[in-house]
Amino acid sequence: MRKVQLWRRLAAAFYDALLLIALYFIVGWIAVMSNDGEAVESFWMFWLLLLIAWGFFFKFWRYPGQTLGMQVWKFRVVQESGAPITARQATARYVFALVSWACCGLGFLWALIDKKQQTWHDKMSQTRLEFIDHKQRSQDS
Repeated sequence: MRKVQLWRRLAAAFYDALLLIALYFIVGWIAVMSNDGEAVESFWMFWLLLLIAWGFFFKFWRYPGQTLGMQVWKFRVVQESGAPITARQATARYVFALVSWACCGLGFLWALIDKKQQTWHDKMSQTRLEFIDHKQRSQDS
């Protein structure tokens, strides 16, 4: 089985970050407009933005098993058995991906030395990334 290289993961993450930034701008605009044009308390906005990111990844990882960035680079997230991931795994994957980023990206760089090229969040959520071949995609539809 072909492994998903780190550079592909990071390219997909970049695409997804652009989408999240667009969502954040919309939410920020709505928050400011609903607060009579005044800035919103940063404590609540921080948690709201984390919740929005969780919802984004949760939705796409659960169905269809890939974010929009992952669709572009033709891979998806699955359980170690190859089955779709559970709600618990999607949430664990999100939390541990935050940890991976918070440690200066070390959780992602771990894929460079791991035999299976897994990141910390792959390991902790018991998930893996797999390439999608075109035949399989047409059968899944």
